[in-house]
Amino acid sequence: MSDNDFLRVITYVNIRLAPFQFSLHKDLLNHRDISLVLFFNNNDIFYMMNIYSDSSQSALKYLKDTEANFQNILIITENFNIRDNL
Repeated sequence: MSDNDFLRVITYVNIRLAPFQFSLHKDLLNHRDISLVLFFNNNDIFYMMNIYSDSSQSALKYLKDTEANFQNILIITENFNIRDNL
């Protein structure tokens, strides 16, 4: 296994939130620096996304080039690691 095989992002969901039926969805966004978690509330689907972007910003570039459209993202956590004077 190489370093490129390991995920660099993690999402923690407390057991008290189990009734929302959280599930990790690598089938929708499959990138080592993006964690997309789906959950249900009143029969509606919502998402939480956790993003880590390395110095080459590969996760952000992946999202930019991805055709996925998520209407119900409630929270996005990140470490964008962007160093730009603009």
